[in-house]
Amino acid sequence: MTKTTILNVELQLVLSLTFGVATGYTSGAEIELMKDLDLSIAQFSAFGSLATLGAAVGALFSGKMAMVLGRRGTMWVSDILSITGWLSIAFAKDVMLLNFGRISSGIGFGLTSYVVPVYIAEIAPKHVRGTFTFSNQLLQNAGLAMVYFCGNFMTWRMLAVSGALPCIIQVIGLFFVPESPRWLAKVGTDKELENSLLRLRGRDADISREASEIKVMTKMVENDSRSSFCDLFQRKYRYTLVVGVGLMLIQQFSGSAAVISYASTIFRKSGKIKLLILFI
Repeated sequence: MTKTTILNVELQLVLSLTFGVATGYTSGAEIELMKDLDLSIAQFSAFGSLATLGAAVGALFSGKMAMVLGRRGTMWVSDILSITGWLSIAFAKDVMLLNFGRISSGIGFGLTSYVVPVYIAEIAPKHVRGTFTFSNQLLQNAGLAMVYFCGNFMTWRMLAVSGALPCIIQVIGLFFVPESPRWLAKVGTDKELENSLLRLRGRDADISREASEIKVMTKMVENDSRSSFCDLFQRKYRYTLVVGVGLMLIQQFSGSAAVISYASTIFRKSGKIKLLILFI
């Protein structure tokens, strides 16, 4: 595995960091943001939830966009939306610009949640593919921890700027990374496929075998992808569908998202409750 491949993967993981920052941003910024912009609890709650709405929109179109624009093109769109959103939040003077920024960044995160793991999986060698793909989730949690820590001494505007920095770094870095070889195989540009593999594996590497495997697998996937969305609800898939969707619903109904988004308030009020119990 070459240094180029490692640097490419690390560059994509940078964007995963800002995903974690966005998830925990409301916790670190809540008190100062509500005070500075004179927000009610309902307004701040709406601000926090708009990221989820935006992410749902972004995720809905992420697959199609990654096929049409390519992995790099989709990441550029994601970065631009995320930077626009973070800077809108950082310089917001009213609720309207604040909410616009939250929706814009949310759409960017929705695209990121799909295209970054896919790109990493498509450029990483087989023996480290699982490790690098797992790192996406690891960096998201690192971003979450970072915003919790920085929220103790940074203003809510500076926290928003710090969320935009990883996106800016990736925008610059995307000019120097190759497109996914598997996407290039799908659109039929064999020469670009080989050039992309040479950049990832090294100019002296023998990429003929891997290029052939990618072409064969791409054709197999295309032949198997003629089924429609309605085929998912066939009787033979019923058990798998119920288990898969059920696990996701249980995860969301556990309330983990609420705890992550409003951890500072939860811990602050829980401390008051403990003091009240001790006083009684």
